[in-house]
Amino acid sequence: MNDNLKIALIQSDLYWKDKAANLAMFEEKIWSIKEQVDLIVLPEMFATGFSMDAQELAEPMNLHATKWLKQMAAQTKAVVTGSVIIKEEGHYYNRLLWVTPEGEVEHYDKRHLFGMAGEDEHFSRGEENIIVELKGWKLLPQICYDLRFPIWSRNWLKDGEPAYDVIFFIASWPAPRVNAWDVLLQARAMENVSYSFGVNRIGTDGNQVPYVGHTGAYTFKGETICFLEDREEISTITLEKEPLLAFRKKFPALEDADGFEITV
Repeated sequence: MNDNLKIALIQSDLYWKDKAANLAMFEEKIWSIKEQVDLIVLPEMFATGFSMDAQELAEPMNLHATKWLKQMAAQTKAVVTGSVIIKEEGHYYNRLLWVTPEGEVEHYDKRHLFGMAGEDEHFSRGEENIIVELKGWKLLPQICYDLRFPIWSRNWLKDGEPAYDVIFFIASWPAPRVNAWDVLLQARAMENVSYSFGVNRIGTDGNQVPYVGHTGAYTFKGETICFLEDREEISTITLEKEPLLAFRKKFPALEDADGFEITV
């Protein structure tokens, strides 16, 4: 049995607040992937762009974006993930949806809302992390600004084993601060003794905020697996389980980590 994990990272520009155009565009990009993959990753707010117009753009669960993700997952036989604006019980969330080929949906709500853009004034923050599983791998999904807060995403031992093997971020990370994105994404891999990857968008949004991509993936030792420049591109990467397990056995740093408790 092949326990490697094959992942397609889609770095793209977005149509501003145009769901139909974005879904059509990503459908075309997804169908351009010629090899079978296990996971397809889209950027933050892939259907609309990073907008604070939550009331205008939000949709309930199991409507357009969710149904589209289910369709893509079923047709490609891969998990498809990305975040959309969701309205639930009177609250708005920047919600990552993890959708399996069987139609199962798990979600993670962005914890750290970007106050500089007023995200905390329009959205409710998430209260808990989730661990999703795929082919025997455990993955921790995160969204954009979460990258700056390492305690929230810190790997921990659960029944003597690391809680996750991969940490990943979907983002709309602006060009002026992209150096932080590059450095912190690599750091998350090394400090958590896990693979890490992040998918960022390119282009300029309706608020004239520029993005330059830098979608990247790193090994548990911080080695670069892939790094995308400022262009539309799909990168397919393969994560190998055996080197990760061997390194953790040789260098069990997580056993020496400090214990802590997060107050939500």
